[in-house]
Parts: sequence; structure tokens; C-alpha cells
Amino acid sequence: MTTTAETLNLPLLPLRGMIMFPHTVLHFDVGRDTSVAAVEHAMMTDQTILVLTQKDVEVEEPEAKDLYTVGTIAKVRQVLHLPGNNLRVLAEGQRRATLVSLTRENNVWMAAADPVIEDREDFATPEMTALVRMTLDYFEKFAEISSRISGELLRSVKGVTDPDELADMIAANALTQMEDRRTLLETIPLKERLEALCVCLAREIKFASVEKTVQMRIKSQIDKNQKDYYLREQLKAIQEELGEDDSDDIEEYRQRLAKTPLNEEAREKAEKEIDRLARMMPGTPEITVSETYLDWIFDMPWGKYTRDQISLSRARRILDEDHYGMKQVKERIMEYLAVMGMRLKQDPKASLRGPILCFAGPPGVGKTSIVKAVARAMGRKFIQMSLGGVRDEAEIFGHRRTYIGAIPGRVIAGMKRAGSMNPVFLFDEIDKMGNDYRGDPASAMLEVLDGEQNHSFRDHYMEIPFDLSRVLFVTTANTMESIPPPLRDRMEIIEVPSYTEEEKLQIAKLHLVRKQIEENGLPARSVRISEDALKFIIEGYTREAGVRTLSRTLAKVVRKAAVDMLDLKKDVIQVNRAAARRYLGAERFLRDSIPREAYPGIANGLAYTEVGGEMLAVECITMPGTGKLTLTGHLGDVMKESGQAALSWVRNHSGEFHLDPEFHQKLDIHIHVPEGAVPKDGPSAGVTMATALLSALSGIPVRPDVAMTGEITLGGRVLPIGGVKEKMLAAYRSDIKTLILPKENRKDVEEIPEHIQRKFDIQYVERIGQVIDLALLRQ
Repeated sequence: MTTTAETLNLPLLPLRGMIMFPHTVLHFDVGRDTSVAAVEHAMMTDQTILVLTQKDVEVEEPEAKDLYTVGTIAKVRQVLHLPGNNLRVLAEGQRRATLVSLTRENNVWMAAADPVIEDREDFATPEMTALVRMTLDYFEKFAEISSRISGELLRSVKGVTDPDELADMIAANALTQMEDRRTLLETIPLKERLEALCVCLAREIKFASVEKTVQMRIKSQIDKNQKDYYLREQLKAIQEELGEDDSDDIEEYRQRLAKTPLNEEAREKAEKEIDRLARMMPGTPEITVSETYLDWIFDMPWGKYTRDQISLSRARRILDEDHYGMKQVKERIMEYLAVMGMRLKQDPKASLRGPILCFAGPPGVGKTSIVKAVARAMGRKFIQMSLGGVRDEAEIFGHRRTYIGAIPGRVIAGMKRAGSMNPVFLFDEIDKMGNDYRGDPASAMLEVLDGEQNHSFRDHYMEIPFDLSRVLFVTTANTMESIPPPLRDRMEIIEVPSYTEEEKLQIAKLHLVRKQIEENGLPARSVRISEDALKFIIEGYTREAGVRTLSRTLAKVVRKAAVDMLDLKKDVIQVNRAAARRYLGAERFLRDSIPREAYPGIANGLAYTEVGGEMLAVECITMPGTGKLTLTGHLGDVMKESGQAALSWVRNHSGEFHLDPEFHQKLDIHIHVPEGAVPKDGPSAGVTMATALLSALSGIPVRPDVAMTGEITLGGRVLPIGGVKEKMLAAYRSDIKTLILPKENRKDVEEIPEHIQRKFDIQYVERIGQVIDLALLRQ
């Protein structure tokens, strides 16, 4: 029978991941301030302390709800001070106690606890004696199987006569599971505790027996492996004496050689390498090198081709699924598939060398994703290799096998990964390659991308020809200027232009909104963004050629809508212009502001950058001086030369415009292009500089609703320029009324959507005089 003594008020010491039993001694370290204070309080009184176990070891300041209610009253026998205000405590458990309440006194948790007193008369019953014997028997069996119980501990346990002390000692030393230890500590009646201990010991004996069996099996396996190694070494020595030294690995390589359809040179190289491997002495480091080389040869997709799916309707559907617009790109892919289909219809075994296409355009217009769609439309494997920052030609050709750790180049590695000889192979960002003392990777690409050479591409590591002629190589670039001319000559350039605002609107409606709703885990059509709100987002929060920023902005709108959905408990959120502004804050971009009043010396130009078209205001002033020309605004050499050419043309025609013929000696001229931190270059600002210069010298303002672009010559001719679509889009955003373009750029304007063309009064010019007549407010 169990009773409780008078309630005691003791300092509390919570333990993490440990349980202390009565009649046992336990070492532990104390570091928390309240725990250190509890130990010090106990040492200043009668050294008695209540030890309880935390439920969650992560809790730093446990309260009553964080502690198990049954613990142990212990006597602190020894305290050792450690660095960092830590204590190492030696305590001896005395008896169980049940927590009644918890109070805090001067940084010490004081626990009101009821000690548990076991009725000693129950210990002498026959049933209790039988339980004690059974418990000892189980413990002896466990000690025989497990290595955790020492002989000294077993003798100490056998010498214990008190059943209560016996149960606690065995539980503390034999049980490892926290749940089992806690159950036995909380089981107050001794009979029930001994029965529970016997169950736990029986289970531990079973587990220990299995562990011992597994250990014996592992030891036996290790011994067998050592024996096998010794016998194999003997067998090798006998085979070497008899000249029969082909191993299983060599035979496997010979079988792979027979099954793999290598070309003649590759087969000869592989046979030679296998023979060389067979002659090597066991343990030679060269064995690993040869085996790696042979594995690379046999793992290449020799003679494996995926069957092309020549269905124009299917290809159109796949290309249109995820990409809006891109008319030129899709037409070129359709042409390739049509030609392939016609060739295969005439000769099913015909091989058609793939074209080498280069998709050139600003970031974010879908160059990489359209290539993935091309591979899917053709039913081919897709491999992507990013060339951004590649400076070592070994990335392309690999390292020669004379170097330690040599591996093939990324072209061969990509073909191995593809598992076929006709994948779609994308070289991404080909314009970002560099060169240094390690070589020029752009020159290394010449062989890869040359249809007359890549049928026998030789990697430095492999040293055997590999056919790349059936691969559809596609490259992407932002600008073509940084690509060397010989490499550019091997590629068919397809311009991927910037998106118009109307195209961005359609892309957002058809693809981006749905994609962001799905990626953010919302139900389909749960966020509905109006067309007016989409236009507002495109105009006010994005300024880019592609749609990456638009996609991120829509993701922010969807996330904000998700918050509203939970706060307002709505299943569908409607996003209009006002909601979009509330979600995104003030507009980041305003329409390119152009002066509404005409000023002498200011002309509107148009520029093309890597991220699309921009308005380019050219400002010119004159001041008394000696004829010095100053050009500012972070201009490149070509743009500075355009300014000098404009000045020369104006000086040559000063009489026609009634200018002082000596102005170049009496006046200093300063031409500035605003946003001086942004680098600018190119010849297309020539007509704008000439117009601004003539306006400043004559005092006649330039029409503010006119924008112009074109290269100027000393003879006054206006030459064609590039980036017409992007420049027209910049003018479209700025509400320009009249656009002055070189006459030879008329063909480029025809590719611009009709609704944008109708916005402008487009004037095509051949001479700078025509520009002056159109741009100045008066003659």
C-alpha cells in the first residue's frame, strides 16, 4: 500500500533528456540560471532538491505545464564549478515525490511536493518474492547477451535485498528508452512496477539477441571477405603463372564492346585500351583511369536516336501553348519540320543535318523556354549548357587524359546525359563567353557549330570522333556585338523582339496569372485580375523588354490577394486598378516624360538597350568661347564620333541656315545626353545631335512631339539603324506623334503590329535636310 508523507517545499531542478531514479547516483551538468540557483539554494540548506524531467527539451524556462509530475527527491553530494557559470553535480536519488505546486522565489523555482512512502509489509508476500526472483532472472539473461552490463554491476544488483531499490537500480541501468524509464518512475505500486520492468526486460532481451545475431553475421561476413580476398590473390598469382589473366571486368568490357555500335576508329581505340587494361598489374593506379575512360566510351549513345515526331499541327499547338507571339521563331521551326518531313517521305533512312539557330533578343522574352518547347514538339531530348562566364576552352573540348582528374568537356557530357545522338542542344548566353590565358572558348565553339566539321567532333579526353551532325543546336544571346564574326557566321540569327504592351497583356492573361496562382498554392481562378488592372500593372510597375518583372509583380499581387482571402474569408478575390495599387504601392514608373513646350537645343532621340527601347533626350547649348566641342553623358567612342560628324555637317552648311560662318571659332558647344550614369553608344543618335546642334545655334526650337533616329554621314545622308521595334515601343509609351526614321528601315516597320503603326505619323527620310524641315518649328 502506498502513502504520502507531509508536503515538502524543495528547490526544483528540471532535467532535459534524463530521468533520475531513487537509490541511484547520477552525474549531470547544470547551466541555466534558475537551475544553478536551485543547486546553490540546496547547498545552503539541507542539500535536498526535487529532480523532475522536462516534457520538451527545447524549452529554456520550463513552467509546471512543461514538467512531468512524478520525480525524485535527491541529495546533492558534490558540486564542481565549471567555466561559464556551469556546475557539475553529483546527486543521489532517495525517493519518489509528486509535484503539487510551483512558485518562484528570488530566481529559484520552489516546488511543493508530496513524498511517496511504500508500505514495507507488502514486500514479504510470496507473490512479491516470486516477482523479485523473476526480475533478477530476466536481468541476468539480459547481462549475458548485452555488453552494456558489467560483471561488477551484476554483482551489485544481486546483493540488493530491498525490492524497491532493486527495481530502481535495474531500470536505471538496463533500460534505454525514455518512455520506458518514465513509465517505471511514474508507476508507484511496487508490484505493478516489477511486472512492467519484467515486460521491458523481456523486450530488451529479444532486441539484444537480434543485435548479437546481426553482429555475429557481420563479423562472419568480414571474415569471409578477408578469406575471399586471400583466395582471389592466390588465384590471380596462379593465373599469371598460367597466362590466364583475364578477369571478370575485362570480359565484361569485351562484351560491351561487341554490343556497342562504335565507329571504326572508336572500336580500335577501345580494343587497344581493353588489352592495355588486361596487362596491368593488380593495384596499379592506372587501372581506375582506364576503366573510367572505357566507361565513358561505352556510356555514350552510339547509334541511339529518338524518333522525330513530324506533325506540324501538333508542333504548332505545343509552341502556342506557352508562348504568345514569336512569329519568326515559330515559322522557322515549322520550316525545319516541313523540310524534314519531306525528306523522310522520299527516303525514310535519310539524315537531315540540323540547322544552327541563334535566338537573339532582350532578357525575359522567352528565348530559353521556346527552345524547350521546340524539343517537346519534336519529341527529342533537351540538353542545356550555360556559357555565361565560361573562359576555359577545356569546358568545351575537355582535358587531355595526361592530366590527373581529367574529364570530357560539357558537350560530350551533355550527349551522354541526353542518351541519344539527336537531342536539342541549347547553348545559353553565348554572348557572355570570355577569354583569357586558358584559351578562347568562342573559338572552340567553331568546330561544334560548324555543320561541315561536327560530324566527327573530337573531345580532348575521348580522342575519338563523335557525330554531332544530327543534333539541333540552338543558341541564345542578348546582343550580337560581343560574338566573334566567325562564330556569328555559322549561326542563323533569329531576332526575338521585345514585347509590346498589348502582347504583355495577352501573355499575362493567358499564362502568367494562371501560373502564379498555381505556384502560390491557390485554387484555380481564385484571384481574378481585371484587364484594366493588368494594363495598370504593366504600365506602372514594369519597364522591361520581356515579362520577368511582370511575372514577379503578379506573384506579389497573388500573395497579397491570398492574405485578403484569409482575412476576409472569401473564396474569390477580384483585383481592379485600385486594389492593384493598394497591393503594390505607388507606381514605380511613369510614362517617359517629354517636354510639352519647345526649347531650342533639345531634341528627342530613340535608343536601343539590352532591355528594350528608351527615349533619349539630346541637349545642346552654346556659349562664348574658342570653338571647343564637349560631349558628356557617359558616351561611347562611336556616339562621340557621331557628334563630331554632326558638327562638321552643320559647319559645312552654315550658310544655308543663315548661321555666323565663324561660330566654330567664337562659340563653345556642349552636347549632353541625360542619365549620365548609364553608358550609351552607337551611331543612331547622329540625326538627333545634328538637329539639336542646329536648333541651339539658330535659336529655333524643335517640335516636342517629334522623335527621330538614324546615323548621319558627312554628306548629309541618313543611314539605317537597328532595334526599330524597340525604339517604336519607347516612342509609343511616350505619346510621340511624329516619328522620323531612315527610309531603308521601312521594311522593319512593316513587322510592327498595325495598332502601333497607326499611332504615329511616320516620316521616312534619306537626307538630314529633310529631318531639319520636319523637326524645327519654323524655317
